[in-house]
Amino acid sequence: MGETTGFLKWKREAPKRRPVELRLRDWKEVYEPFPVDHLQTQAGRCMDCGIPFCNNGCPLGNLIPDWNDLVYREHWQDAIERLHATNNFPEFTGRLCPAPCESACVLGINQDPVSIKQVEVTIIDHAFENGWVVPQVAATKTGKRVAVIGSGPAGLAAAQQLTRAGHDVVVLERADRIGGLLRYGIPEFKMEKRHIERRLDQMRAEGTEFRTGADVGGAVDIEVLRASVDALVLACGATAWRDLDVPGRQLRGIHQAMEYLPIANKVQEGDFSDAAIDAKGKNVVIIGGGDTGADCLGTALRQGAKQVVQLEIMPRPPEERASGNPWPQYSMIYRVSSAHEEGGERVYSVNTERFVDDGNGNVRALLVHEAVMKDGRFEKVEGTDREIPADLVFLAMGFVGPEKGSWLEQLGVEFDARGNVARDDDYQTNVPGVFVAGDMGRGQSLIVWAIAEGRACAAGVDRHLMGSTTLPAPIPPTARPLV
Repeated sequence: MGETTGFLKWKREAPKRRPVELRLRDWKEVYEPFPVDHLQTQAGRCMDCGIPFCNNGCPLGNLIPDWNDLVYREHWQDAIERLHATNNFPEFTGRLCPAPCESACVLGINQDPVSIKQVEVTIIDHAFENGWVVPQVAATKTGKRVAVIGSGPAGLAAAQQLTRAGHDVVVLERADRIGGLLRYGIPEFKMEKRHIERRLDQMRAEGTEFRTGADVGGAVDIEVLRASVDALVLACGATAWRDLDVPGRQLRGIHQAMEYLPIANKVQEGDFSDAAIDAKGKNVVIIGGGDTGADCLGTALRQGAKQVVQLEIMPRPPEERASGNPWPQYSMIYRVSSAHEEGGERVYSVNTERFVDDGNGNVRALLVHEAVMKDGRFEKVEGTDREIPADLVFLAMGFVGPEKGSWLEQLGVEFDARGNVARDDDYQTNVPGVFVAGDMGRGQSLIVWAIAEGRACAAGVDRHLMGSTTLPAPIPPTARPLV
């Protein structure tokens, strides 16, 4: 390592967030620039630990100690080459990944871990600024055609790998823009969409074709599509959301998170001047304490919500690792995201009993009670009933798997016990030549898993088409993260 005693000399440091009162006035990313010399010091904290558990903590297998050392030594071009060797889109993961690598950092056993995520995003931003991210055009073409359905991180990773292998790749997206949840699920304040555009420019220059408004099962016939390509990759995500079946669910003002967030993003894209679902001046309740709920929180605050309450049925996580959550597993601890820092109230161990009508078919409040886990089930704590005022309610309780539709039935793919599309160790479904990657086959997971599966699936497709592959060896779908 460049500085073998760096972890003894320097403390962990991360970029500062812009003042809350300023960032709530715009939709720009929340972090201030981080000085390069400070970043190099942080990279220098990486230990000569012998066994880099961070590599295994990262589903992509990122070569973290390698590029930490290169950044410390100011070998920036070498650093981006090592980063791109395992990760097609570090500008996405460096902003959106919860960093299981940092939970697995050896230094994190008894100190604050290395600021891995910040080093990663700085490497790729520095590379784009200096023109080092260029198209990698295949030397030879195979003449094989591949269609990728879905343009989220899994679909884009598979498409880029297959294009670079020399195949003719078309990505089909039913929305009006490419990016999947990166485009319409992630708010602008977490990742500005210019980062998607500049990567798409590279992919187009490499030869990947993109088609928007391509609704498979609608305008695009699945049988015609299947007959026109040599392989098909399903990367449609786990977009079937979990609902809340309690009295009053039909009231106006209750929306799924993914009915709300895309509209706010479309306003930022310039499609609308005002959001059809607007929290301005309203009492907002978010059901679900995860990242999607936090995205709704930050969006509602920027729209000018009067009050925001975020509910979570699980208990409040501990401040430090619990005994049943040892290193190097992902640390299930209490965290404060940028959105939580901006306002709102977080309430734990609470369950929604019903939605209360205002007398005109609109939601007025939620009747909730405290809940405790007993024998694997949540039980009501008697005497804890109370109402929470609500003009808008957003359901952010996660996703239950891929949308089941007629075109999947037509295709004849099988599903596993969890309702995801089943596949073998080469990511191929029971239908020859049809592959699946990302949340559609894995279930709701992290962006790093989506990219890792897209890359691994591409290797399986290439092997199927050519008999062998030089693409990175696949990760078996049965692999599970430390998260």
